[in-house]
Amino acid sequence: MHYVVFVKQVPDTSVVKLDPVTNTLDRSSAPSIINPYDSHAVEEAVRLKNKYGGKVTVISMGPPMAVDVIKKCIELGADDGVLISDRAFAGSDTLATSYALTQALRKVSEKEPVDVIFAGKQAIDGDTAQVGPGVARRLSMPVLAQVIHVESFSAEKKVIRVHRKIEDGVEIVESKLPVLITVEKEINDLTYAPLPNMIKAAKYKPLIWSVNDIEVDRDQLGLKGSPTVVGKIFAPPKQSGGQKVTGTADEVVKTVMDKLVNVHGLFTGGGVS
Repeated sequence: MHYVVFVKQVPDTSVVKLDPVTNTLDRSSAPSIINPYDSHAVEEAVRLKNKYGGKVTVISMGPPMAVDVIKKCIELGADDGVLISDRAFAGSDTLATSYALTQALRKVSEKEPVDVIFAGKQAIDGDTAQVGPGVARRLSMPVLAQVIHVESFSAEKKVIRVHRKIEDGVEIVESKLPVLITVEKEINDLTYAPLPNMIKAAKYKPLIWSVNDIEVDRDQLGLKGSPTVVGKIFAPPKQSGGQKVTGTADEVVKTVMDKLVNVHGLFTGGGVS
């Protein structure tokens, strides 16, 4: 079995700031981390590998420093990693990104066919949740999105059964392989990397492919291949504090009730019994 996981290096959004001049994310203001959802995707792929055998390969697209994300995945138990990095990929929206990752995946699968593709539900710097399904669509492959539990897996029958979040509950779905799965964080708890994995990761050198190493149509890459344009990004204005009501209990109740009637029209057209 061959499991492939798409991972992304993202800024830590808990500390990232906005550039007030350009109205864009100031990525230098925050450390780069592996996308949290992707960590759980790697963890799940490694668990399947450990239980049913096989190999885990991670693929990422980003600047040269994104090799750190590949190394982190090796710590988590992945076997190999590929980084596609080239100025030609710069400015890619989700459409262009899914195309580039698909072409990288095609090259990986030439050596060893892929059975299950994992990805995080979404990246925390974009929150679109489009790249994983976009890859699946390009490969004419079924996609199981927002998975929270793998109920069963058969390497022999090439069938997987999962639980996935839907708007009004949980759906249990069974699919033939190959399949692409996007995961929620609750699918598993991350484990600590054992020392041998940490040593391997420290020494590991992932494959780095430029645009010349994969078969692509350059018109579908970067800004040229991205129909989505972000016109402006800004922080929402801070909410003003509410009005403080003082007085006796009766006065406070009367003031609040008067405001509810005036603002929301409550209790109009009839009495209160």
